[in-house]
Amino acid sequence: MQTIRTSEELARARAQLDGPSLALVPTMGALHAGHMALIEEAKTRADKVVATIFVNPMQFSANEDLSRYPRRETEDARMLEEAGCDLLWIPTVGDIYPDGFATSVRVARVSERWEGEARPGHFSGVATVVAKLLLSVRPDFALFGEKDFQQLAVIRRMASDLAIPVAIVAVPTVREADGLALSSRNAYLSPDERKQAASLPRALTQARDAILSGSAVDGALEAARTSLFASGFSRVDYFALVDAQTLEPLEHPQGEMRLIAAAIIGTTRLIDNIAVTQRG
Repeated sequence: MQTIRTSEELARARAQLDGPSLALVPTMGALHAGHMALIEEAKTRADKVVATIFVNPMQFSANEDLSRYPRRETEDARMLEEAGCDLLWIPTVGDIYPDGFATSVRVARVSERWEGEARPGHFSGVATVVAKLLLSVRPDFALFGEKDFQQLAVIRRMASDLAIPVAIVAVPTVREADGLALSSRNAYLSPDERKQAASLPRALTQARDAILSGSAVDGALEAARTSLFASGFSRVDYFALVDAQTLEPLEHPQGEMRLIAAAIIGTTRLIDNIAVTQRG
């Protein structure tokens, strides 16, 4: 695996990659099995795989500590090489946002609720950096995990609206044995909080089963919130049934749906989601 750090090196390396198709896996590092699942899927889609590691300052809001985000470049590079990644690009902030950089990408509607309300400016930062990465690498496929489901929806809308010639591929969430979604933020949990955190995927599953069994959506959602507080979560930012395309809230089951949630345990904010599919 070749590792590069500048846009100039990327241009040369991109020209040297042989094979008719290229897949991109953008990351912020602190890699885990969920990221490796993206690499594995990328290898089935394309002849060559490029990964990026960039902790994007634009997607951190004023009350979030950018310096606290875990950085493990050496270990991350080893994991990517062992997984069969062909090229790793680790740009600097100055490379992505050079002096005088004055452009941001805002995706309306799909970005405005949920994480958009809880983290103002977050999705503008995400859309801006992903647009830059896509335009720099020019992949045929770009792979993103379903755990950040709203982010996935924002990126799909952005790529479509800007006519960026790339297929956005969603990869299912990878989970621990107790159901907790893999996330770099899980490292912040104490041992007790880690045990309690599994209540989040359980609440999603219970709410899904209740809704599909005919229970009122409002009642199922309220029961889920109550169970999270009882399990040790201190705050629930949202727990909602939404349309899987628009992310608008649903009062009754219809079409393609998703249950989405964000809640805080200790000092760690966790997000998760699951599909809701009506029988028959």
